[in-house]
Amino acid sequence: MASLHDTARRTLLRRGFALEYATLSWNVIGILVLAVAAASARSVALAGFCLDSLIEIGASAVVVWELSGTGKARQKRALRLVGVGFALLAFYLVAQSTWVLAVGFRPHPSPLGIGWTAVTAAVMFALATGKARTGAALDNPVLKTEGRVTLIDGLLAAAVLAGLVFNSLAGLWWADPLAGYVLAFYAVREVKEIFFGRR
Repeated sequence: MASLHDTARRTLLRRGFALEYATLSWNVIGILVLAVAAASARSVALAGFCLDSLIEIGASAVVVWELSGTGKARQKRALRLVGVGFALLAFYLVAQSTWVLAVGFRPHPSPLGIGWTAVTAAVMFALATGKARTGAALDNPVLKTEGRVTLIDGLLAAAVLAGLVFNSLAGLWWADPLAGYVLAFYAVREVKEIFFGRR
């Protein structure tokens, strides 16, 4: 008969898988919605957020792989793969923000983009909280770290949303790229912690 500890761990693992599959599903749908919204609005921010969704899909796939096995070596490799995801996200944010500021690109208003990023921010914040709690309960640094990837995804959705709203209402097209630099700084901190910090 399985012990209470084993039963609780299996429950937590199922929750971890459910959180990652929910993240995967949301981002797969998001890529399609964002592609349509970005094309219709000619929005670099929405196109960039589409790329961020691809990075989040990769990070979630890594965690599903890690949760499916055991061993410190597997966990360490998975953690480094998540770190690579953070590095790609930071690079994308800096490159996109710099380009948008340099050319002064002004997208068209996008009701679809505003609606999707608003809902996505709420969903990602909820998923990030669930991953942080489940990862802590499992003492799984990979799930906890990927939860921070999801948190950044939510923050980025909020930043893109703010940029779209400010651009639509007040013509403040530079709000989104400035927020992108702040998020890039956070992502770089996570990369340093994963590859050079102590856990």
